[in-house]
Amino acid sequence: MVRAMPEKGETLSLPQRPKSQSAGRAACLFLEMESGRPLAGPARYFLDGVTRILLERGQARWAAIHESELLVQVPDYAISSKHAEIRREGAGWRLKDLGSRNGTFVDSKRVEERVLPDRALVQLGGTFFTFHSALQRTQPALLDSSEMTASSTGLRTFSPAMQQVLRRLEAAATSRVPVLLQGETGTGKELLARAIHALSGRSGAFVAVNCGAIPANLVEGELFGYRKGAFTGANLDHPGLVRASSAGTLFLDEIGDLPLQAQAALLRVLQESEVLQVGTVKPQSLDLRVVAATHRDLEQLVQDKQFRLDLLGRLEGITLVIPPLRDRREDVALLVATLLARLAPEKAVTLSPPAAEALLTYDWPLNVRELEHALSSALALSRGETVETEHLPRAVVAGPRVPAELTREEAMHRGELLELLREHRGNLSAIALVVGKGRTQVRRWVSRYGFNLASFRRR
Repeated sequence: MVRAMPEKGETLSLPQRPKSQSAGRAACLFLEMESGRPLAGPARYFLDGVTRILLERGQARWAAIHESELLVQVPDYAISSKHAEIRREGAGWRLKDLGSRNGTFVDSKRVEERVLPDRALVQLGGTFFTFHSALQRTQPALLDSSEMTASSTGLRTFSPAMQQVLRRLEAAATSRVPVLLQGETGTGKELLARAIHALSGRSGAFVAVNCGAIPANLVEGELFGYRKGAFTGANLDHPGLVRASSAGTLFLDEIGDLPLQAQAALLRVLQESEVLQVGTVKPQSLDLRVVAATHRDLEQLVQDKQFRLDLLGRLEGITLVIPPLRDRREDVALLVATLLARLAPEKAVTLSPPAAEALLTYDWPLNVRELEHALSSALALSRGETVETEHLPRAVVAGPRVPAELTREEAMHRGELLELLREHRGNLSAIALVVGKGRTQVRRWVSRYGFNLASFRRR
C-alpha cells in the first residue's frame, strides 16, 4: 500500500513496533515420549487459560481443554486411571500425585507433591512429560506430532528457533542468492542444503563437496577440472565438481577448511560465473548457485588470516544459523520417533523407561548425527526386543565423570564453574559472557570437569 504524503505540519505515524517476545510466551506441557510407543511421538499443550491439568490413563492418546481444565489421557497401562494433577498456584504450578499405584517422579525422584521447576521432567508409568514455565507461543494450543504437517522442506519441528530457520530457508530457496549454513557438527547442514536445492526448482544436479576431505594439492583440479595431460597423472579430462553443478546447486561443506589458494580461485568463479580448468586458457561460463556450510567461526578465521574476507562477503548472501540439538530439546522426542520409523520401518519398537529417560536427558554434543547413531546401534543390539539402557552408547547413560586428579587451582576453577552452571542453568552463552571467554572454551571446561549439562537445565 502506498501512503499519502502528510500535509504540511502533520506528523506521519510510524508502524507500531512488534511486542516483545515475552508477551508471546506461555507455560507449556510437552508429552515427550511413551516408552512403550516411542513412534507415537510427542505432543505439546500450551497452558494459557488453564488452571488445572489432569493426567490419567485412557484407551488412546487424547487431550482437550474444557473451561479451565486440560485433560490428558495416555494409553499407558502403568499409569493409573486418575494418576496426577498439576494446578496453577500463583505464578507457578504444583504437581500432586493422586494416589497412583506406580508413583509420580520429577527429575528421577518420586514425589507426592511438588512445585514444578522450569524444564522439569515428569514421569508417570512409562510416559515422560516436560514442563516449561514459559515457552514462545505458537498455534495451535494443543498439537500432537501425528497432526503436524511438514514444511515444504519435508521437516517437522516444535522449536521456534528451528521454525524460523526453515521459514528463511524457504524464502531463500528460489533465488540465486548464496546461502551460508552455520552450525555445529551433526546439526543437519547437508540435509538443509538438499532441501534448498529441492525447493529451488533448478534443473541441474546437487553436487556436494567436502572441502576438508580433498588433499590440498588436488583441490583446484577437483573443483575446477583439468584437461588430459595438464599435470602428471591427468590421464583423462575431468570436468570438475563446479561445472558438474551448473544449473543445479554446488554445496561446499566445511568451506572453512578450503586452502587459501583455492579460496582465491573460487572467488573468481563466484564473481565471474565462469571457471577456468587446469591446463586451459579459455574460461567456461556457468549457471551457478552456491550453498556453503561450516561449523567454524569464519569471521575469526578472517581475523587469523586463514579465510578471505572478500570470499566470505560472496558466500554470506543469506546466513542461516542451525541451533544445536541441546538448544531445541523440544525436538528430541520428535527426532527419536522420526529416526526409529526410518531405521526400523517394519518393527513396533519399544523402549524401557530408563532408556527413554536417558535419550531425553542426554546433552547430544554431536547433535542429530549422534542421536541417529545411538538409535541405530541400539536397534542392532536389542535384536527386536525392548531397547534397554545397556543397548545405548555408554556416554548416553553415564553420569558426569570427574577427573581422577585435579590440581588445587583446577579444583577451585571447577567449583567456580559449577556455581556458574547452577546459576545460569547450564546456559553456556551466558557463562561465556560472565567469564569473558568464548562459548567453545566454556564447553571444553565442561567436558574437562565431567559435567552433564542436561542435569543443570532440568533443575
